[in-house]
Amino acid sequence: MYPKLFDTFSAPLASVKPSRRSLVLGALASGLVLSVGFRWQSSAQAQEAAKPHPFNPYISIAADGKITIYSSQFEMGQGAYFGIATLVNEELDADWAQINVVGGFGDVAAFGNLAWGGAAQGTGGSTSMTSSWERYRTAGAALRMMLAEAASKAWGVPVSEVSTARGIVSHPSGKTATYAELVTAASALLVPATVPLKPRTAWTQIGKAGLKRYDSRMKTDGSAQFTIDVKLPGMATAVIIHPPKFGATVASFDASKAKDVKGFVDAVQISRGVAVVAENMWSALKARDLVSVAWIEDKAEQRNSADILVAYETQSKAAPLAVARNDGDAAGALAAAGKVLEASFSFPYLAHAALEPLNAVASMTDGTLEIWGGHQMPDLYQYIGSQIAGTTPDKVKLHVMKTGGGFGRRAVFDADVVAEAVETAKALAWSRPVKVQWTRENDMRGGRYRPAYVHAMKAGLDKDGKIIAWSNHIVGQSIMSGTLFEGMAVKNGVDFTSVEGAANVPYDIPNVAVGLSTMQAGVPVLWWRAVGSTHTAYAVETFLDEVAEAAGKDPVALRLELLDKHPRHMAALKLAAEKAGWDKPAAEGRFRGVAVAESFGSVVAQIAEISIPSPGQIKVERVVCAVDCGTAINPDQVAAQMEGGIGFGLSSILGEEITLTAGAVDQGNYDSYTPLRIEQMPKVEVHIVPSEGPPTGAGEPGVPPAGPALANAVYQATRKRIRTLPFSKGFTA
Repeated sequence: MYPKLFDTFSAPLASVKPSRRSLVLGALASGLVLSVGFRWQSSAQAQEAAKPHPFNPYISIAADGKITIYSSQFEMGQGAYFGIATLVNEELDADWAQINVVGGFGDVAAFGNLAWGGAAQGTGGSTSMTSSWERYRTAGAALRMMLAEAASKAWGVPVSEVSTARGIVSHPSGKTATYAELVTAASALLVPATVPLKPRTAWTQIGKAGLKRYDSRMKTDGSAQFTIDVKLPGMATAVIIHPPKFGATVASFDASKAKDVKGFVDAVQISRGVAVVAENMWSALKARDLVSVAWIEDKAEQRNSADILVAYETQSKAAPLAVARNDGDAAGALAAAGKVLEASFSFPYLAHAALEPLNAVASMTDGTLEIWGGHQMPDLYQYIGSQIAGTTPDKVKLHVMKTGGGFGRRAVFDADVVAEAVETAKALAWSRPVKVQWTRENDMRGGRYRPAYVHAMKAGLDKDGKIIAWSNHIVGQSIMSGTLFEGMAVKNGVDFTSVEGAANVPYDIPNVAVGLSTMQAGVPVLWWRAVGSTHTAYAVETFLDEVAEAAGKDPVALRLELLDKHPRHMAALKLAAEKAGWDKPAAEGRFRGVAVAESFGSVVAQIAEISIPSPGQIKVERVVCAVDCGTAINPDQVAAQMEGGIGFGLSSILGEEITLTAGAVDQGNYDSYTPLRIEQMPKVEVHIVPSEGPPTGAGEPGVPPAGPALANAVYQATRKRIRTLPFSKGFTA
């Protein structure tokens, strides 16, 4: 997903606030990003290094034997750190008890996301293992070779007689040394010109089930540090008052009453509202409630979300404004079809709703700006932070913190909460560190949502029940339009994130038309876990079940007929069907549905099994999942991501939606925005399709098939098609 994403940045900046426009453009346009690294060098200097030294920037070994791996990828619960550590240790032969992983930054040559073209560092699109696959294995292997060479020189023995295991170098003579004892000598050696990697047959870490995550204990005992845990001497806490309507700006504010709150420090205007600063969170919240703000709302979004969707539905009945795919003659085939099916699907705005609300800490000491946070796009945040502070990127040090969930929310074009923290600290004249901590309500109402969409679907069957035409008109907001990425992400009016999963349907249908109408709305939108496939897979896979019924065919059998040119899809679907016992009747009171979807380079097939315990209720009993994600670096982690993705997908389909009344978001917390509760989580079985291909995505691909598999099972139980989401709005038994 998102290949070559950062190759060029020349698009219009319509959606970026004027105050941020020059900052973002300066950060990204034409390769002008400068980054700070462990060697405090610019990315241009880093690019000159033909072979990054494994000791710098990828791995360090301390005198006590502790090994630190510097990750190019951001850890937000998806297991990126563990996966990278596995790649390194497969080749390094270290002791897992010695290993820790921290976030790296500031060296584009070493940390640039290779799946995006390598020109900038960032985490997203389920590319972490794809980007890291060769890079970190090579770093581990090179370091092991250098340690072995250092030992051979010290002992006067051939390097071929030296072996490594569990962080110790040994020789048949009985000589041994720890990695820590050899690291000084090893670091002075040249990096090997050729670094062979272990063959698959020799792997002891990669692909092995049961490998315990190195960070499980620290997450269990609370020693793992997240941004919300950061405490610095003299640190103040700020909470933000954002506009109640998107697009509104501050006219004036009055904080005089807040001065009576013990611990109140100050209230300052920032680019997206008012920051209320106090000695602690509780005082900041109390003071915030006493600050009155007058807003300018003449350019704000004023519509109800229902009105926005009505406008989309109206447009869906007209001709598409752009063409995403046009194979054959879909219109002609529909006109000549013996049977035509039509359906319209409506999808709401969705919040990311991660467990840890957005936050960041900023502090200026001796001319160096330090920023703690969920730095999903480090180069960009480093540059924007430097420009707000009036300094240069080499004077900005990032602390890349683990994050309690992201789902796309922490990768934003204007640095969002990071910029708020720097702005607030600057407004206080850098007198003390400042943590900006959003509340749950800030997070729900502060903007950046999965766009709302409408799909208008048509399919034509010939007299023999064969699908001869397929049409899909997608209507909604573009994530990329009006941003720095528009120039390469929007082609001929088509934002690929709006149509992915629809424009590339794998089914062998002779006449396919996929159109897109991009609409304007004042609601800020952003990628959301699995991005476009969160709505396209639902529309495609549930509508295909309708077609299967009209053709008198079994849903799995029809899909297999249409997937002859896509062996990965076919293999995943066959495996899921086999493990779910699709060829046998479901148990009494149980009903099954199927869906298969490709996203982020991976193919996932799922079969959902449900019951209807009482009218109007749905209980998801079981989901059988088959995934082809190339080489599964950590099979248990792949399974965990599929389980989490299924829960995430079911959650959004069953009960999540963001609604607006007169432009203001109605939901504020988990009582009104309702993710899946633990008792609603079904039993999940994950089966990984064997593969010798390079790793592809695992963090997101489990999401798209979950909803349509459930909807197709619900139809088998109730004979009702659910086309308005979430189910809580569109389902009555």
